[in-house]
Amino acid sequence: MSSHITIKVNDGPADLERVLNAIEELGEKEGWDPGVVFKINLALEELGLNVMSHGYHPDLQDIQVTLSSSPDAITVEISDNGLPFDPLSDAPEPDLSSPVEDRPIGGLGVHLVRELMSSMSYRREHGRNYLCLVASRSD
Repeated sequence: MSSHITIKVNDGPADLERVLNAIEELGEKEGWDPGVVFKINLALEELGLNVMSHGYHPDLQDIQVTLSSSPDAITVEISDNGLPFDPLSDAPEPDLSSPVEDRPIGGLGVHLVRELMSSMSYRREHGRNYLCLVASRSD
C-alpha cells in the first residue's frame, strides 16, 4: 500500500504530537513494523523540536511534515521557513569518546537520527529548509 500525507505544524510541540499520532495511525493501517514507526516518530520528535527551539525567528510559522510510503520505504520530509540550517553539515559531531558526565548536554539528536534512518538529505530552496529522511520498511 502507498500513502502520501502532508501535515502542518503551526502550534508548537502540542501540534507535533498530532503529527506523531497521525504517523502511528497510518503505520497501523498499512501494517508497518512497530520498530519502523518508533524510529520515524523518534526522528520527527527530535528534529521537529530542534526546528522549534533553534530555527526560531519572528517569521517562523510554517513547518510542514510530508510523509510518503511505498512497499520498500517510508520517506519523511520536514520543511520550514526557519533560519538556514543543514543538520548534515552544520551540526557538530558529538563527542562519543568522553565519559557521559564530562559531555555537554545536548548535541546527540542529529547523530541519533542519522543512526536511525537509512538515508538523509538536506536542501535550502526559496527561503525554506527541506530535510528528507528515508526509513527502510524492512529494518
